[in-house]
Amino acid sequence: MLMMVNNNENAPSAGRDLTDALREEERKIRELRCLVDITTAVIAQGNISVLEACALIRLTRRHVLELFPDKEKLFELIHRPRFARIIQERLKKSPAWMN
Repeated sequence: MLMMVNNNENAPSAGRDLTDALREEERKIRELRCLVDITTAVIAQGNISVLEACALIRLTRRHVLELFPDKEKLFELIHRPRFARIIQERLKKSPAWMN
């Protein structure tokens, strides 16, 4: 007699794993946004030197790459230009001694 095996036994577990993976990805994305927004705000407020801003960007980059190790090129294409624009804009408005 041929018995039918139910392949759906693992379906609830697979769905739960997918949901957990999606939640983790969403958590990482929220953390990335928060980190980039805070870094942007600190640089934009103008109370730090360019050297300190660059150090903050390096730390931000390091943390972003810990969250998303394979996304270095995206950081360089999206976030670094954003930070550079803010520094450039702030330099126009800040006193010379601050830079």
